[in-house]
Amino acid sequence: MVILTVGLNHTTAPVEIRERLHISDRQLPAVLERLGQEPAVLERMVLSTCNRVEVYAVTQDPAQAEAAIPELLAEGTQTPLALFADRLYRHHQEAAVRHAFRVAASLDSMVLGESEILGQVKTAYQVALAQEATGPILNALMTRTLGVAKKVRTETGIGESPVSVPSAAVELAKKIFGELSGRRVLILGAGEMAELAARHLRGEGVQAVLVAHRQFDRAVELAARLEGRAVRFDQIREELREADIVVSSTAAPHYLLHRADMEELIRLRRNRPLFLIDIAVPRDVDPAVNEIDNIYLYDIDDLEGVASVHRLERQQEAAHAELLIEREVASFMRWLKSLDVVPTIVTLRRRLEEIRETELAKALDRLPNLNPEQQAVVRTLAHGIINKVLHYPTTELKRQSVNRDGLLYVNVLRRLFGLQDDDR
Repeated sequence: MVILTVGLNHTTAPVEIRERLHISDRQLPAVLERLGQEPAVLERMVLSTCNRVEVYAVTQDPAQAEAAIPELLAEGTQTPLALFADRLYRHHQEAAVRHAFRVAASLDSMVLGESEILGQVKTAYQVALAQEATGPILNALMTRTLGVAKKVRTETGIGESPVSVPSAAVELAKKIFGELSGRRVLILGAGEMAELAARHLRGEGVQAVLVAHRQFDRAVELAARLEGRAVRFDQIREELREADIVVSSTAAPHYLLHRADMEELIRLRRNRPLFLIDIAVPRDVDPAVNEIDNIYLYDIDDLEGVASVHRLERQQEAAHAELLIEREVASFMRWLKSLDVVPTIVTLRRRLEEIRETELAKALDRLPNLNPEQQAVVRTLAHGIINKVLHYPTTELKRQSVNRDGLLYVNVLRRLFGLQDDDR
């Protein structure tokens, strides 16, 4: 049996290809069923996210499975195979196991250490499990994969420090205010990064999100997505008096907030702290505003600096995670290799038990005067001899199976006892 992974991700394919191959929750059962119709695919699971589409499979015919899986992906997503064939990676056995562990532990993610992927892997496995698409090997792999990912997150700091500009802004806000629940956020403009920052703040429990834009309909659209409230752009002076956090991301060619205005504002606020996140280019807020007491101003470069420091910290933690994963890969491969000897041991025992029964029948026919107790003694003797004969070879075979030459021992034993064609 061979564990096989075939797929593509953000490092091998651009988003326009990934989105065409994306398999929705609604499509996934049908794709799993179609994969199950391929004779070479004995077990299967599909992981489809915005950054990757991967098929994990168990096969006895890797070449056939490798050829079939891309064709089935093309068929299931109605995407020409030629569009993505050269973007695919293929991993076998140890490389496939390592890949699964790294994916779930977010070492293979676009954002190193992000936490979402673990839940996505778990969901993909649960769907495959519910559809009876997995078997003993994939079940063991995915159970170990989820365990390794959790171990990486608890034993390293890979997910602790924010590495994006929006998440860095939230971290700084928490340092200023402590808990963010009950705080008011004012968004100026409707840029993508401003929206991301607002979403992060929403996740921390801010009380209200207000959105101001020169085009009021755009403010309404963004406010609806953020479950907030739109305000007219000419009302931002009044809203600034009540806001705790301001995220500014307009396309204005000049400063919107000047030092003199903000000095008056902080007086009206009676020195209540105000956190300004200026992620506009060119900047929306006069840098001199940062000199005013109780106003905390950070621009895009400040936030990027914080995020880059944290990225370095995550990379250092990732090195520890890689070592942990290598140990877990070695452990899983020892288990996987041990499976190779089980059919041989079963076949060998069956062969010897058949010989025992045949020879016992001959012997007992020649000893017709034995009573039932005496016959039982003879049978026990024969059974004991078989167990004694098998004990050391099977123990040694299991021990050697985890070594590099383990398969050689299996093949030699099968040849010596004539078991090559005896897989009844």
